[in-house]
Amino acid sequence: MSVQNKFIKFHDKIKLGREDEAYREARAKDNSILDELKTEFKNAGYPIIETFIQGSLSMYTGIKHPEADFDIDRAVVIDADSAPDDPVEVKKLVLKVLEKRGFKNAKIKKPCVTADYMNLNLHIDIVIYRKRDERYELAVGKLNSNAENRVWSPSEPKKLIQHVNDSSQYIGSADLKIRQVKRLVRYVKRWRDEKFGQNVGKKVFSIGLTLMLKDKFCPSISDDGKVSDLQSLRDTVSAILNANYFQWVEDAKYKVNVRLPVQPYRNVFENSSIDTGTQLYNKLNAMLTKLDQALNEDSLRKQCEILQGLFGGDFEVPEKEQDSNAKKVAYSSAGVVGTSQGA
Repeated sequence: MSVQNKFIKFHDKIKLGREDEAYREARAKDNSILDELKTEFKNAGYPIIETFIQGSLSMYTGIKHPEADFDIDRAVVIDADSAPDDPVEVKKLVLKVLEKRGFKNAKIKKPCVTADYMNLNLHIDIVIYRKRDERYELAVGKLNSNAENRVWSPSEPKKLIQHVNDSSQYIGSADLKIRQVKRLVRYVKRWRDEKFGQNVGKKVFSIGLTLMLKDKFCPSISDDGKVSDLQSLRDTVSAILNANYFQWVEDAKYKVNVRLPVQPYRNVFENSSIDTGTQLYNKLNAMLTKLDQALNEDSLRKQCEILQGLFGGDFEVPEKEQDSNAKKVAYSSAGVVGTSQGA
C-alpha cells in the first residue's frame, strides 16, 4: 500500500458533505429553522426570495471536527425594495426564531446571527442579504451598533463560492486537480484543529486557509494520472510561505493578510492578532519540515508516523513495516501535467 492510499483513507474518514449521514440531524434542523424563518420574515413584510448554503459545505471542503460542533452556514436573501434601511431589524427576526427554537448563546454579531443548539452538537450562523438585480448587500451591524455601523455592505457570496469551486484555470487534468486541492484543504483544516489551541485555532479561519491553498495550489499528478497528495501538499505549503501572505512586524512576528477575491475585498484576517499570524507562520514552517521528512523516508510506516503527528490519529499507521513507493510518485515538475494558473 502506498502513502497516497493512506491519504485517501484519511480523507474519507474526515470529509463531511451536506448529504452525509453524519450530517443528517443538522440538515433536518436547518431545513426546519429555514421554514420558520420564511414565515417570520413574510409576516414582518420582508419575504425571503432566495436562500443558499455558504461555507465549507458549499465549497466541498467540510470536515468532521474531532470535538467541535457541526456547523450550519445559511444565507437568506430579501428583496432590496422591501428591505428596511436598518439591517439590524431583520437580524432581530432571526434572533427571535433561534431563541424560540432552543438555541443557547444566540446573539447578533456584526456579519451574522449565531447560536448553539441546546441539546445537539450544532452551531448555526445565519447571514442576511438584500438583493437588487444580481447585486447582494450584506446586513452588517450589532444590537448596540450606532447608525454609522448599521449598513448594507456590497458583497459577492456566490462569486466567492464559485472562485473556490472553479477549475477553469487548470490546464489539463482539471477534474483531478480540483479534487486534489479540495483534499488539501481538508487536510490542512484538520491539521489546524490538531495543532492550534482552541482560542487561536478558531481565529485561523477556514476561508483564509482555503483561499491560500486554492490560489497557491501546486498539483502533483503524473502524465498517466497518478496522484501524490504528499508532494502536492508539500509544494503548496512552500508556495504559501513564499508568497506575500505573511507580513513581518518585528522580532520574527507576523501579521497575516489574505484578501477576499470578491467584494468587499477585505483581509479575512484583518482583526486577527500578531500572535495568530506568528503562530500560523511558524506552524506552517514546521509542517513543511515534516512533509519534507516524510517525502525522504523509504519506510511507509515511518512516513505515516510523521503524518499522524501532523494530522492526528485518523491518519493510520500500518502495523507492519513496509517499503513506501512515495518516491516513485513524488514527481518532479517535468512530470506534472500542467500547473495552477491561479493567483
